[in-house]
Formats: sequence, C-alpha cells, structure tokens
Amino acid sequence: MAIENLQPIVEGLGVAGAPLIMAGPCSAETEEQVMDTARQLAMGGVKIFRAGIWKPRTKPGGFEGIGSVGLQWLRRVKEETGMLIATEVATRKHVEEALEAGVDILWIGARTSANPFAVQEIADTLQEAGKDVAVLVKNPVNPDLELWIGALERIYNAGIHRLGAIHRGFSFYGKSIYRNPPQWHIPIELHRRLPELPIVIDPSHMGGKRELVGPLAQQALDMKFTGLMIESHCDPDCAWSDKNQQVTPDILKIILGSLVVRNTEQTTESLETLRQQIDKIDTEMLELFGKRMEVAREIGQYKKEHSMPVVQESRYDGLIKSRVAAAVNMGMSADFMKTVLQAVHEESVRQQVEILNK
Repeated sequence: MAIENLQPIVEGLGVAGAPLIMAGPCSAETEEQVMDTARQLAMGGVKIFRAGIWKPRTKPGGFEGIGSVGLQWLRRVKEETGMLIATEVATRKHVEEALEAGVDILWIGARTSANPFAVQEIADTLQEAGKDVAVLVKNPVNPDLELWIGALERIYNAGIHRLGAIHRGFSFYGKSIYRNPPQWHIPIELHRRLPELPIVIDPSHMGGKRELVGPLAQQALDMKFTGLMIESHCDPDCAWSDKNQQVTPDILKIILGSLVVRNTEQTTESLETLRQQIDKIDTEMLELFGKRMEVAREIGQYKKEHSMPVVQESRYDGLIKSRVAAAVNMGMSADFMKTVLQAVHEESVRQQVEILNK
C-alpha cells in the first residue's frame, strides 16, 4: 500500500531552510517546571512544545508520568505562548484525552510502535474521532523497518494524512557511544521507500548524553531529514526522567544557532569526477568480495574432506580484532568495520555450509 498525498505536519515548518523543531522536557513533572521551560523555549524561537504525560517504564515502581493532569498544563502552554503542543500516546484513553485537551501533535513511542495491536487500537480511535491531528510514529525499539512501515500504514489507513516518522535510534546490546545507535541506513531506506514522508530525528534518545545532541542534530540536517525533536528542561540535573540527555533552553538555543542547513541548490558538477571514482572502487570491491568467496568455498571443500567444523571461533575472534584495529588506524569507525566483517563472515559461513551439504 502506498502512503502518498501527505500534508505538512505543521504548515511552514519542515521545509527547505526551516527545519521543524520540537522541544521540551522528557516528562511534564510540575506545572511550574512545564511553564518555566515553555516560556524559555518560546523566547528562543521554538514553535512546538513536547512533553511526556504518560511514560512507559521497563519495571513498575519508576516514574510513569504525571498523567492526565499534565494535559491541562500543556493547554496552558498553548494559550500563553502560542506554541503548538505535542505528547506521546499509547492507548485509546491517551488518544481520547489528548484530543479533548487540544493537543496538536501526537506521537507513538518506540515500545508502542513495536506492537501492532496497540498501534491498531490508536488508529481505530483516531478514525472514530475524525479530528485533524498530526501523528508521528517512532521507530520500533529494534531495527525492523517493515514493522515501522506497518505502524505508519495503520495510522495512514485511519485517515491521518498529516503523518510523519521519528527516528530515535535502535536498542543495542554491546558497547557504543550512543544510547540507541542511529543505524542511519534504516531511516535512509525508509525515505527511499516513502519519499513524501517527513522524518524527524530525536538526537536526545539516540545519543543519551547532552554532549551528543548537537553533533547528531547536525548529522540529521546534513542528511536532509525534516526536523528535530530535542529534550529540553529548565533544570535537567533535577529531571525526574532521562536527565543525562536533556539540555537547558539556553543550551538548546546555542545548539540550534550553530546548526548549518546545507545549500541544496549548489551545483554538483564538480562532484562527478569523485563519484566516478567511487563507482570504480565499488566495482573493484565487488570483484574482491567475489574472489574472497571463491577462497571461502575452497576452504569449505577442505573442511568437508577432513571432517572439520565450519566455524572456528579462535581464528574469527583474532581476525575481528586485528582488522578492526587496522580500520580504526585508517580513520574508519570500529562499529562500521565490525558490521562489515560480520556480514562477510556470515556469507563465508553460508557458502561453506553449502559445500558441506552437497
């Protein structure tokens, strides 16, 4: 099913030269905290105020959001500052109460978007309400593009054409400088598949640290994504949730002021020679991969003749360490090289297993 004929999430924002910016605290905690943060953000030029009212927690006993009373604080933000207001919804009750409170933008969180039953309940509620509201769908916790697109389709089928996606990174079980590594190739593929769909980047959840918000935000604009959702709190060190990834409104103003929106009208003629070089190198890489797999098949034949197992962990571990170290010395990231080597190893194993099973 095609997602097409979409309307802007917010008229006049998220277009060339004017990225859509949503900012506000991870959680609405008190009316004073909400209003203090909102006033500072409004003075800094932010047009959309975001705050979590209901917070899904991994275990019971943590702060699960202030609840419905916080919607009245958001309504006050809208009345006093003129900002649009946005919050996360996960159930029918959330949607109904948020719409009743005049929330302009709803977003579906990463844990909810991973559950088709929950997304369908939200979609049904939106369709029954028949109100003009914008809806953004965060990527599922794990890197599953089809599940993400499926969630978007469910909301689109409910008649929501002010529809967009939020990329907040993906869960990662290992060492990374990011809380939720970006895996940029997934939102890039989403854009390729759904070119009309606005994609907002959430560098706060992606990085998990204040110092990573600015660099990740710049990367997002460099890749021409629609906008940014950034967590900002009047006193982040005292925040009730995710304090390490929130910045003050003053710091946010500095971050936004330092971002560079690239000139898309610049001629690319001078890049053609370099692109031709890239094409040539890619062809050479494919030829080398082909030769490597030929050798892998010969190794598979040897292992078959000598009744040897396909995978030998000690050699693989040593290979990974040495190749990653060499790649880092060449200016490449360790994560990138690990991904490449793991993919090459998996294909080599597949080829050898085929040989053993003949």
